[in-house]
Amino acid sequence: MREVIKNTDVQSLRKPKGARAFNVHAFLDSAGLTRTIVEYRRRQNIYSQGDPASTVMYIQEGGVKLSVVSSLGKEAVVALLGPGDFFGEGCLAGLPFRMGIATAITPTSVLVIQKEEMIRVLHEEHKLSDRFISYLLTRNIRVEEDLVDQLFNSIEKRLARALLLLARYSKQDEPQKRLPKISQETLAEMVGTTRSRVNMFMNKFRKLGFIDYNGKIEIHSSLLSVVLHE
Repeated sequence: MREVIKNTDVQSLRKPKGARAFNVHAFLDSAGLTRTIVEYRRRQNIYSQGDPASTVMYIQEGGVKLSVVSSLGKEAVVALLGPGDFFGEGCLAGLPFRMGIATAITPTSVLVIQKEEMIRVLHEEHKLSDRFISYLLTRNIRVEEDLVDQLFNSIEKRLARALLLLARYSKQDEPQKRLPKISQETLAEMVGTTRSRVNMFMNKFRKLGFIDYNGKIEIHSSLLSVVLHE
């Protein structure tokens, strides 16, 4: 059962590259904005493919997996998101239904914003508009990089890149070196390989000192050498 909390203090939005800082408190204090935070358990669905699309969501704590399921029941992971990321913004473009599935990969706190409220505040709060546009552009670049990664890079390099992204090494602030609990099956889905191959490379990274891996995963900056090596 998910827990809904209203009128709760929240953290500031993280400042992405090229964007000005935006204080979430000012956002919540905007006239008429419903202040709703929803808590999800690990592996709990936030929404399902085909659900009505009427809200935009912002991750305060935890992590969210976005995935799609084919008509044959095969699931593909589209993205793994963390604190400071938006999702569900397709409703702003007129999509009536969710195109995929959003699942909490760890205990997760999500700020839920109604579509009409989000549109109104984007028009009225220029700092939020700047932050949101910057986020969307950055994520589009990430999608293109993911496609190139899948087409041209080895499984080893794709796995290293996925781990670094999960550790938030792309952020301007201090990276989160300890990953939220994530299964090798999910990593395999992200990378496009089998669990056994992921296990093999995870053991290799650990032996080389790139990661500490004993139930929980800690990432060291030396893992970057795998991605940067030609």
